[in-house]
Amino acid sequence: MPNSFRYSARRPSRRNANINITNLMDVMMVLLVVFMVAAPLMTSGISLNLPKVGGKAFEGTETSINISVDKEGRYYIGKTEIEADKIVPKIKAIRGQNNEATITISGDTESAYGRVINLMALLKEAGFERVGLKTEPRPLSLQK
Repeated sequence: MPNSFRYSARRPSRRNANINITNLMDVMMVLLVVFMVAAPLMTSGISLNLPKVGGKAFEGTETSINISVDKEGRYYIGKTEIEADKIVPKIKAIRGQNNEATITISGDTESAYGRVINLMALLKEAGFERVGLKTEPRPLSLQK
């Protein structure tokens, strides 16, 4: 009897083949929250108060070059301030061989109307045909 008792008390050892993904899910949730918070901060280089209007957005797969006009009337490409007479050569260099690239002007609501229109006219005279104005959609309470 002693042998049978020993044998029944002993079990062959098996390894647990299950994967515990709880820790992985915790890490993924933290990364998701971090990216959700950080993504809106990476969208624009300059803080602008864009006009809120409706309108049709550019369609297609082409890229867009954004030129900003702040409330003091200064021009920016990305985060870099640029003088008006240097905008056309800079845009031509950025645009390169991509003739489908559009140019979007982001004008602050408090910027001088003339500065935005002068920029648009300057780009049209230089031969850029696809120039648009960037706006924000109206709040749902004002749309009809």
